[in-house]
Formats: sequence, C-alpha cells, structure tokens
Amino acid sequence: MSKSSGMSNSELPRFLIGSEVGESRKLDNRDMRNISGPYGEEEEEEDEDQSERQIVVGICSMMKKSTSKPMTEILERLCKFEYITVVIFPEEVILGEPVEKWPLCDCLISFHSKGFPLDKAMSYAKLRNPLLINDLNMQYFIQDRREVYRILKEEGIDLPRYAVLNRDPDRPEESEDHVEVNGEVFHKPFVEKPVSAEDHNVYIYYPTSAGGGSQRLFRKIGSRSSVYSPESTVRKTGSYIYEEFMPTDGTDVKVYTVGPDYAHAEARKSPALDGKVERDSEGKEIRYPVMLTAMEKLVARKVCLAFKQTVCGFDLLRANGHSFVCDVNGFSFVKNSMKYYDDCAKVLGNMVMRELAPQFHIPWSIPMEAEDIPIVPTTSGTMMELRCVIAVIRHGDRTPKQKMKMEVRNALFFELFEKYGGYKSGKLKLKKPKQLQEVLDIARQLLAELVLHNDCEIEEKKSKLEQLKTVLEMYGHFSGINRKVQLTYLPNGQPKASSEEEDTLKEGPSLLLVLKWGGELTPAGRVQAEELGRAFRCMYPGGQGDYAGFPGCGLLRLHSTYRHDLKIYASDEGRVQMTAAAFAKGLLALEGELTPILVQMVKSANMNGLLDSDSDSLTDCQQRVKARLHEIMQKSKDFNDDDYSKLAPTGSPSLVNSMGIIINPVRTCDQVHTLIKSLTQQICRRLEDPKSADLQLYHSESLELMLQRWSKLERDFRMKNGRYDISKIPDIYDCVKYDTQHNSSLALEDTLELFHLSKALADIIIPQEYGITKAEKLDIASAYCLPLVKKIQLDLQRTHEDEAVNKLHPLYSRGVMSPGRHVRTRLYFTSESHVHSLLNIFRYGGLLNEQKDEQWKQAMDYLSAVTELNYMTQIVIMLYEDNNKDPSSEERFHVELHFSPGVKGCKDEENAPLGFGFRPASSENHEKQTNPGSLEDLSQDEPDRAVLTEPINIQKKSPLVRNRKGGSMEALSESNPSSRGLAYRIFPSSSRQSPEIKPSGLELLSMPAVKRFSVSYARHPTNGFEGYSLVPSIYPLETLHNSLSLKQVDEFLTALCKNGSETQFKRLKTLSAMFESHSQPSIDVDSLETPVTTPVQSQPTAQSLWYTGGPPSTSSGPLSPSVADPSSNFAFSSE
Repeated sequence: MSKSSGMSNSELPRFLIGSEVGESRKLDNRDMRNISGPYGEEEEEEDEDQSERQIVVGICSMMKKSTSKPMTEILERLCKFEYITVVIFPEEVILGEPVEKWPLCDCLISFHSKGFPLDKAMSYAKLRNPLLINDLNMQYFIQDRREVYRILKEEGIDLPRYAVLNRDPDRPEESEDHVEVNGEVFHKPFVEKPVSAEDHNVYIYYPTSAGGGSQRLFRKIGSRSSVYSPESTVRKTGSYIYEEFMPTDGTDVKVYTVGPDYAHAEARKSPALDGKVERDSEGKEIRYPVMLTAMEKLVARKVCLAFKQTVCGFDLLRANGHSFVCDVNGFSFVKNSMKYYDDCAKVLGNMVMRELAPQFHIPWSIPMEAEDIPIVPTTSGTMMELRCVIAVIRHGDRTPKQKMKMEVRNALFFELFEKYGGYKSGKLKLKKPKQLQEVLDIARQLLAELVLHNDCEIEEKKSKLEQLKTVLEMYGHFSGINRKVQLTYLPNGQPKASSEEEDTLKEGPSLLLVLKWGGELTPAGRVQAEELGRAFRCMYPGGQGDYAGFPGCGLLRLHSTYRHDLKIYASDEGRVQMTAAAFAKGLLALEGELTPILVQMVKSANMNGLLDSDSDSLTDCQQRVKARLHEIMQKSKDFNDDDYSKLAPTGSPSLVNSMGIIINPVRTCDQVHTLIKSLTQQICRRLEDPKSADLQLYHSESLELMLQRWSKLERDFRMKNGRYDISKIPDIYDCVKYDTQHNSSLALEDTLELFHLSKALADIIIPQEYGITKAEKLDIASAYCLPLVKKIQLDLQRTHEDEAVNKLHPLYSRGVMSPGRHVRTRLYFTSESHVHSLLNIFRYGGLLNEQKDEQWKQAMDYLSAVTELNYMTQIVIMLYEDNNKDPSSEERFHVELHFSPGVKGCKDEENAPLGFGFRPASSENHEKQTNPGSLEDLSQDEPDRAVLTEPINIQKKSPLVRNRKGGSMEALSESNPSSRGLAYRIFPSSSRQSPEIKPSGLELLSMPAVKRFSVSYARHPTNGFEGYSLVPSIYPLETLHNSLSLKQVDEFLTALCKNGSETQFKRLKTLSAMFESHSQPSIDVDSLETPVTTPVQSQPTAQSLWYTGGPPSTSSGPLSPSVADPSSNFAFSSE
C-alpha cells in the first residue's frame, strides 16, 4: 500500500465510533462486526500532546453507507495518516439525538441517502463549522433532476437536448412516434426520467419502425436492471424530464471524482441494452476502468466544482464523438478497486491536511509523486496487429417478398405525393403507419365510388385497388417494418409495349405506385444472424474457443473497454435492420429482445444509397441488360453457341452449367408454369379438406395466404400475350426455396422439380441483371455501390490516421491481453443488390491481374463457380499492421479479402464449389511465405516459433460442440475431406500460455489455422403451431487474397471512385435534363442532389471529438455529388 510522507509507519489506524459530545470510544467487538476490516486495538498509552493535535474527520451518514466495504477500505487507509483520526457518527445518534449531542469533528464527510436527515446535518454544520468535504445544501439540488440539469447547463457542460414536463397544467402532446413538451419535439427513441433523482424508474420509448414498446430501467434487482415492455405510450401521472436518446453503442461510463483534479472512470454495459447485469465469479457487476479524454477530465472538474461535491459520481454518455453528462449522483465511491481506494484516501488525506494542518500547527508538506508511467504494448517476431475489420453482409432468411405495381392518375394520389414532398426528387417512399393509412383511405374511397358509379372516371383498375386495400388491411395494424408504398413521378405516363397493351396510352403525367409487402426476417433468419455474430468473434485475437464465451478475453473484453471502435450500419429495410440487431446480439453476447439492441447499436444508413437501392428506378444500362435478357430467354429453341456468347460472355461455370440444365428457355418456362399450376391446385384441395383447413404453416402463415402467393405468381408469370415475364423468375425461386425449407411438412408433389428448374433459371437471371459483360457489370455496380466503396476506403484510411480513440487505462489492464490495442470494426448490412455489386467491383474492377497472380486466379475460379449469393453472404476486408516495418513502408499495412456465399441451399451441398479455407496470412509462418501470391500447402503450417514455446495441442475430439436452444456447433478436423468448404476456420490456442510471451495479445494472430467450425443445423423457438424448422448452416469464410498492401487497395478504390463519379455525373445530367424538359412548377431540380466539395481523402477536422455545436447525425452515409460538378467527391462523417 502506498503511503504519503505524512503517514505513520508505526501506528495502527485510529478508527472510532463517536457517541456524545467530546467523547470517543475504542471499537469493541460489536463495532468490529459493523465495520468489517482488520483493525487492531489502539496503544494503551497515548501521548496527550499528540492526541490534542489530532484532526478528527467525522463520517455522518446512514450506517449502511458508512460501514460499506468501499467506505471501510478508504477510512482504513485514511487512518494511516499520522495526524488524522476518523469518527463514525452512529445512526441512532443521527436520527434520535439533537445536533448539540453529536460528536465533535474538525472535518465532516456527510451525504444524503434514503432516510438521512439532511436538514439536521446542515444544522450541525452551522453549529460546529467543520471543513465540509461535500457541500450539504447542494445535496438538495442533486435530489431534483431539474436542478441538476439547470446547473449543468449554467456551467456550459454538454447534456442531451431535454425538456421538463411539470404535470398540471402541462400535458405532453403525444403522437405515435414523438412527444411534444413545451414546444420541444422529441422523436422516438426518447428518454423519460422522473424529476426526483431518488426515483430510478427511467423509461426509454422506441419508434414503431424498430418494433415499438419501451425499456423500463430500475435499480438493480438480482441480475436485472431493466425489462422490455410492449407499452408505447408515455406515463400519464407525475412530472418528468424528456430527453433525446443518445446512441452510445451499448456502454455507459460512470465517473467518480475525488476533488477537481482526480477522476476514475469505469465502463459498464448499458442497462437499457438487454437489462441483464453482467456479474463476475463473486457476483459483482463487471466494470472496466477506462481513460477519460482531456475534455472529459475538464467536465469532471466542472461537475465537482459546480455541485461543490469533492467526492462525486456522475454518468457520461459517449455518442457521436461527443460526451454528454446525463446524471449527477453526488457522493459515490468506486467498488472493488484497490488502486482507487489508495488514491481516494491519499487525495482526501492530503486535502484535509492542507486545509487544517496550519491552524493545528502540525508540520506537514504536500508530498510530490512521480507521474504514472504509461505502459506501451510491444510486439515480437513477425506478428501483425489487427487494426480494422470491414464486413458487408446480406440479411438473413426472410419470408417471400411480394410486390404489386399500378399506374395511378387520380388527383388524390397526386395530392398525397405533393404533401410528403415527392416533387423534390420525383420519388416518394411511404412507410409510417399514418402515411399507409392515408393510402388505404384513398383506395377505400375510390372503390366505394366505383360501386356507386360504374362509369365514373376512376382510371385505376378495380382488381389492383382491391389488392392494395387487402394488403394494407392485413394483420389489423400497420408496422413500418413489413409494408411500404413507393410512388414515382412519370412525366409522360408509363411507357408500354403495344403487344401487351389492351387500350390506348393515356396522355399526361402519372404516378407509378409500387406496393411491397412480405420480406420479413424469419425466426430462422434471426438465429442465422445471431449465430454468425457469435462465430464472428473468432476473427479477433483472443476470440477462440467455445464461441469466445469465456470472460476476460478477446472481442467482448475489447468492446467493453472501449478499445473496440464498433459501428453497425443497416439499410432502412426492416429485415436488414433486424438482421443487424440479431448479429450484434450474438457478437456482443447480449440477451433479450432485438428492439433495444436495434435502437442503440444499429445506425440507419439510408442516405443516398449507402446501403439502400431503389430497384424500381433502373439505370439506362440496367434497362438495356434486362431487355437483352428478356430477348434471349424468350426464344423457343435450344441454346446455341451464339446464345452462350451473348448470355455468358465471361464463361462463368455457374452460368454455363445452368444453361446446360435449361437447354430451351421457353420450354423450361412452360414446365415451371405447369408445375406452379399443379402446386396451386394441390393447395386448393388442401383448403377444401376440413382436416387441413386451419393448418398453421411456418411463421404463422395460413394456407389461404400461401395460395394467394402462388396464384399471383401463376397469373403474373404468363402474360396475356402468352409470353413469359422472366422478371418473375427470382420471385418464383424465392417462394419455392422458402416452402422447400420451411413448409416441407405439407409434402406437396413436384416442389423439388420446381425448385431445381427455377433455381437454374434464377442462377442466370439474378447475376446477369447486374450486367452481362464485364463493362456492364462494373457500370451497374458503381451505380449501386459507389457511396459504399468510398465509405470503405475512408474506413481503411482513418484506421492508421486516427489515434484519437478511446484508450483503456494502462494501470487497470491486468488480464487484458493488449491494453494498447484499438480495433475499428465497421459492419454494413444490406440487400442482395449491394452484395452482388460490391463483389463485381472486386472481380472485374482490375484489383489484380489473374495471369500474374496465382492466388487471385484461384479465387476468381472459385467465385465464378458460386451460383448464388444467399442470405448472410459476407464480404470481409481485414487490415493488419506490422509494427516492425517502417511507417512509410508499403509493407507496414496489410489487407486481406475474405468471402462467404452465405447460407447453404436446400439441396446444393454436394455441388458446392470448394474454396481454399480461411487463411489469414497474419496467422501463417512468415518464413514460409516465399511467394506471397501463391497458395502453399496449408496442412503443413507450423506455429511461429518466435512466439510459441510449446507445441499446440490439437484434440481429436473438439471441445466446441454445444447443445443449446439457439443453435449448435460442430468442429471439423482439417484432415477430414468432407469438411472442406464447410466451416469457419479458427485459430487454436496452446494448452497453457508460456510465461515468456509478452502481454500484447498479438500472439494469437501468429498461429496457423488448423481447425474449422460451422454454424450447424439448429433448433429454435418458433411461432404458433409451426413446430421446429431446420436452420441451414452457413458456408465458411474463404480467403480470396491474403497479401494485399493497403496502398494497392487504396489506389484501386480511388481509381474506381473517379470513374464511377464521371459515369454518375453523366447519368445525373440526363436526369436533370429530363425534369427540365417537363416544366413541372413544383419540382425543385436543385434539391435533387446536394453539392459537396470535400474530397474523400481529406483528413478529419481537429474538432471531430469535441466542438461546441450540436451532435452530428448518427448516420454516416454519404452525400451525393453535385450535378454541377463532375469532380466532386462524396463526404462522410468520421464514423
């Protein structure tokens, strides 16, 4: 234990319980029980002069507080000061005796808690005038959150935007997704806090788009600190503070000051996340000490001085590069930190001595101590440090997507279009319940008019209006997650092919209404995403073994200690957002509902196509490609060589094989149509059978809904002119894939044949819709993916530029493998279009030359054999840093590219293409890599002898097999040929760590990949009577390349963005000209795109962490380039 020069080495601590005035007595056995701590008896003979010179520190608080473990630890250390004696005021004296009879003291530590008479303590202070460690009057203010916020605001301390609701007469104006208090509007999510700081029932309300409901926080009870509730309306009684919700990525920071110049900070999991309190083996809540930034230390100083509380706890929220104070708790100690106990006693003792020693004529001087030496992590050998992980991931298993298009000309639709600002961009997306209700009202009104006047001028087709009404009335309520209406302005009406058109074209503008429904994430999709998130931990150092479930290592420790800079983005599709939330739940070992995780962990990145795409507004190139596909697939003859060169100019084996199965496209479409008719007839017969009429299918679907699904496809696939609409092929495949996996218990005939034929057709149509030739693939890919590519480039650049990241306090880093490590993780969840496009950019953009690089050639051969980018497809980019290389050297930063085609299909495992496994070069023996571009025999990998001094134990029977409700795992030996391409690869760890290994945490990266595991078939809880459904496992991550330099990748992305920007500029110019040629007065052409001049390579500004303005948007999406400036680049926030 550290001692200041003012502490006596010889004396045992004086630690007394005070009784009446001027009296003090030694601790007897009863007191020893009350104050658990190792105290010896005082020396019997005591120098009277010395006792007269003692400074008495009085502790006046409720006994539960004054005898708590932290207080006892600190007082024991305080007594080590030679001239300080501590007296604890008994609770019965505080509550029952007048202040005149309270013990005397020179310095008073007194603080309020439940049942404490604060007014009596103030009277005592006025009577005796001791030195106050914590001001008593200010403790009244701390009990009222309104006063706390007022003081914080006066001191210029950042706090969330808030408004106070003093009930009676004020009443909040509440609507579905926001509340208005005193003119301030708070959109959900927002926080509702009782004005009394003693009331810990804080509620957080979630928006309907995320699932609605609320999270109810309370004082910890056992292992819970909050619970999710479906209740979405605010409380009707009591006064509250409403404040903006701060997206903190699931962690809170608690700060403890001891005087204005000392602050200890700890991170803990936010109680709002899943409500489960993380506890250690002793049952204590797990917290991790973190380092405060310079600005946060200034905030701690301001809070301490403003509230006049020397010992003071407060809560910080770190959000959007800013730190906000959201609560001040007053007197509060850190639990279970010996260093804090030492520091606190030392600071308090020195403070008391500095103030009171002169008047007691005690010889004392402030001891000078050396500054703490920062611990610098070191690396050894050829190990590389993981710095950045970027993953683009497709959403999980979903219900079949359904879509209906209709051209509308009624004035009511145009009024709605104008009301929600559709003319600004020519497009409008309606998802909110209120908006969908308005569309439903219009449909009902028009149908009613049709009934009354058959000859009325309602041009909308009756059957389409009825379908619009039926779909919007489904479920009995609206949820923004499962239905949406899109309206697109058509200046000259919809162009139509004369062969398909019954009546003549109408003149004048119209709106294309697209209704979309279905496409919800299924329970299987949630399990897939959660299991993949859990498996994803293995890519981080220390993340191996039992899904990294062991505490204190790897990713979870990295994240909790703020050294993991994690951001999760998702497009605005409900299935994509829920996939992201489920993945985060698995990645960070969370529990409970997805809504709180979605709101706090997932950022919606729907700004100008970062992750969203409007599939209904196709580029010219896409229109041409689709037309060409239709033309080739409408020929009623066998494919010839000319067709092969037209349809598969890249010679991709997956395309050639599918064409070989189809042979004659029209004949195959005939077969598919016949099979669909057979399927609908079978479903009709089932419906007529009383035994199966009420049969509940997967995910609560009924036979009627299933029949609607297939009947619509049967109608739409074969058009009135007898030709086939091949744009319906992906939908047919989608439906049969869903029913084959989830509704196989129906045992419908010919579904497998339909599955194989529609898959062969879909394996051509789907990838080729993104371009047939290489040039078309790149053109379409850049139209979809340019913002995302720029964002990825920025993520890679900022990793090595930005050192202003959160750091773990080095003195608290025991057990943390690498206190200096900061890993940036960016996860982008999106749909099929972005995954196809991004992969095409890497395949055809010219990253490497196949002829010169054998590893890349093999990767390209593997990709061209992959038939489908299924649910949970992943494209992963990992950036490593070799600290032994010169910072300016090209070899300093090393990039790897990995890929997985996602979920395994129903019947395609035997035909799956084999990759070469997950081979991070950073884990291979460096000396073996004679040719970084070639593939070595990985079975001969050996551990890096510079790091490991013991052999690796590879167990025959893996410890990774798990049995749990959510999913199971299987470990597969590398020597088993059937396991190739089936699983993730993991790094094995040695049976025990060698003491020679330096605690940098990097050694795990230097181990070779020897085993793999796969997320296997899992059982999971399901809805209604659907029983259990098999959840398909996910293909392994396969390494496409493991020895790229950052410079190489950066130059490739820069060139790509430059070309893409020029192409996009031409496209935007054409769009602009189109709008100008149709002089629509209410269209604002300038507002179509926002001019931005910030180049993508620009350094972030110095004020990115702290500045005086309001917080930036949580989304870090791009802004679009200006129509007027072809060279302008996208700009992003630093996240």
